[in-house]
Amino acid sequence: MSDSHHTIEALFDEGRVFPPPPEVASRAVVSSDAIYTEATEDPDAFWADLASRLEWRRTWDTVLDWSKAPFAKWFVGGKLNVTESCLDRHLAERGDRVAYYWEGEPGDRRVITYAELHAEVCRLANALAELGVHKGDRVAIYMGMVPEMPVALLACARLGAPHSVVFGGFSADSLADRINDAAAKVLITCDGAWRGGSVVPLKEMADDALSRTPSIEHVVVVRRTESSVAMTPRRDVWYHDVVPRQSPERPATECDSEDMLYLLYTSGTTAKPKGIVHTCGGYLVHAAASHSMVFDLRPEDDVYWCTADIGWVTGHSYVVYGPLANGATSVIYEGAPQFPDKDRFWDVVERYKVTLFYTAPTSIRTFMKWGDDFVSRHDLSSLRIIGTVGEPINPEAWMWYRSVVGGDRCPIVDTWWQTETGGFMISPLPGVTTTKPGSATIPLPGISADVVDEQGRSVPLGQGGYLVITRPWPSMLRGIYGDDDRFVETYWRRFSRPEENVWVYFAGDGAKRDEDGYYWLLGRVDDVMNVSGHRISTLEVESALVDHPAVAEAAVVGRDDQQTGQAIAAFVTLRGSRTGDEDLILELREHVATKIGKIARPASIVFTDELPKTRSGKIMRRLLRDISEQRKFGDVTTLANEAVVHEIAERARAMRPADS
Repeated sequence: MSDSHHTIEALFDEGRVFPPPPEVASRAVVSSDAIYTEATEDPDAFWADLASRLEWRRTWDTVLDWSKAPFAKWFVGGKLNVTESCLDRHLAERGDRVAYYWEGEPGDRRVITYAELHAEVCRLANALAELGVHKGDRVAIYMGMVPEMPVALLACARLGAPHSVVFGGFSADSLADRINDAAAKVLITCDGAWRGGSVVPLKEMADDALSRTPSIEHVVVVRRTESSVAMTPRRDVWYHDVVPRQSPERPATECDSEDMLYLLYTSGTTAKPKGIVHTCGGYLVHAAASHSMVFDLRPEDDVYWCTADIGWVTGHSYVVYGPLANGATSVIYEGAPQFPDKDRFWDVVERYKVTLFYTAPTSIRTFMKWGDDFVSRHDLSSLRIIGTVGEPINPEAWMWYRSVVGGDRCPIVDTWWQTETGGFMISPLPGVTTTKPGSATIPLPGISADVVDEQGRSVPLGQGGYLVITRPWPSMLRGIYGDDDRFVETYWRRFSRPEENVWVYFAGDGAKRDEDGYYWLLGRVDDVMNVSGHRISTLEVESALVDHPAVAEAAVVGRDDQQTGQAIAAFVTLRGSRTGDEDLILELREHVATKIGKIARPASIVFTDELPKTRSGKIMRRLLRDISEQRKFGDVTTLANEAVVHEIAERARAMRPADS
C-alpha cells in the first residue's frame, strides 16, 4: 500500500483507546463478545436466528445456497414482503409510535406515525397499480428528502416492484442513464427540492432526462416548492391528484426471499454506472440486525437520526428499511446543514432530543471548520451513540466529534461498508468494543474479513494490503443488473480461486490491521474517488471533460483533502490554439456538473500541453496524484515524456486552484 498514510503509523503508537462506558455496556443490545464466537462456530444458525425476528409468510428451507458461487441465495424458499416487517407488524401495538419526525429546510414540520405511514404507503401503491405498475416492474425515484420519498420506496416494495433511486443531486444525463439501464416504467419525482435556501429544479431536470428514456410511461410529481413546472398530458400526474383518493389498504404482494427489492447505481471504473442488485430476504435481515446491534437501538426510548440522503445506500438501509423493521423513531431533515445558519443540525438534535446520530466524516470536518460555538449553543445531552459513515475518518476529526458533539461520553461507531454490501461490515458494538480514534475496529459478528497482499495471502498483523470478505453475508449484492460477467470480474476475479471453489470478495479498499487486529481503512485502491462519501469514477469525470469542445484529453485523480476526504484534481489538454484561463476553468467545472452532478466538479484544473504517459500510451495517474499532493515523484523511468511531469508540477504550483 502507499506510504502516503504514514500518519496512521504515528497513531498506532499513541495508544489512545476508549472502552465502552459502563452505563452503555450494562444495558446494551449486545453486551458480551461471546456473540462473535457463536457467529463464527455456526454462521447459518446465527443468521437464521436474526432472520426469525422478521415477518415471514413462509419460512426458508435453506439458510444459504452457495452452490453456484459467487451467486448466492439466502433463506431459500422463504416468502415475505418487506413492508410487512417494516409496517404491518407494528400496527397492533405500536401504530401510534412516531415513525418519522420530518423537518423541511424552510422550517415546516410533520410527525408521521407508523399507522399513518402504512396508510400512505398503501395509497401510493394503489395509485402506482392504477398507473400500470406490476410485480417486477422497475420504478425510478428522483426526489428531495420529503416524507413522500420513503413512502415511494415502501410503496414499490409493497407491490414487489423494484425501485431505482437516483440521488437528487445528479444531472439529467445521469438520471437518463440509470432509467434506461433499468428500463424503468414509472418515475416519481418532485417539482423541486429545497437546498441551501434555493430550489433544485428536479422536474425540469427530469423532463430533460425523459426526452431520451422511452421506457417511462408515467411520471408522478410531488408538489413541494410550488415551482411552475411543465406537465406532459397523459404522462405526468400530480401526486396530490392520484394518491389521496386511493384506499388506505393494500394487500402486500408476496415475494420470494431472492426477488429483487431494489437497484442502486454506483460508479465504476468504466464510464457506465453499475446497477447493484439487492434482494428482499437477506438484505432486510442484515439491515435490521446490524442497525439494532451497532446503534444499540432501544425503540421505545431512542430517537435516531441518520443525516444521509435516501438517494444513497446509507439512506436505503439506515433511514428506511433497517430502522422501520426495528420499529424505530427517526428524524428526516430536508436541507443543508448551514441553513439558515451553521447550527441547523444541532438545533434539530436539541428539538427532537435525538439519542442516536449518524453522519459523514466530511460533515464532521465541516463542523470543525465552522467552530465549536455552533455546537455548544445547543443542548446535546440527549445523545448517547454517535456514528460515522461514507469514508475513513481522520483521528483529529474523531476526537473532535467525541469531545465537542459527544461530550466525551458517547461511544463512536465508525462503520465501514458499501453500496454492494448492503449493510455494516466492520464497526464497533458500543456495549462491547473498545474503540480507537480513526479505526473502524473489527468485523461484525457473522462477517469474515481479511487483509491480503497482491497474491491474496493474509498479511501479518501490523501490515497493510487489500481488504477482502471471505465468506458470503445475507445483504451481499446479488449481481450487476444485466451483466453477470461484469459482476464476477469486478468483485470476485482478483483474489478468488474458482478451481478450488474459493471465492473472495474484493471490496476495492485498502486497509491495515494493527497488532490488536483492528482495521484501519486506507481508502480506494482503484480509480474510483471518494468525495464526501460519494464514489465517483475518474473515467466518468474524464469523459465529461472531453465532451467539452475545447478539451482534447483529460486525466483525473483524487487527491487527499482535509474537508472532503478526496478532492477531484483534473489535468486537461486543450484543442488547437485554445488558451486555458480562469474563465475556462469555471466553464469546465460547470460542464462536468451538468453532465454528472455538482458533486463531480473538479476542485482544481491544471492545463498542460501533454499528459505523462508510458511508452504504450497509458496515462500515469500515479504521478498526477504525486503532483496534486505535492509529493516527491515516484518512478518516472517508464515514461515516454519524463520532462512533462516537471512542467505540469510547475504549472500546478503556479495556477490558483478553483474553489471546491
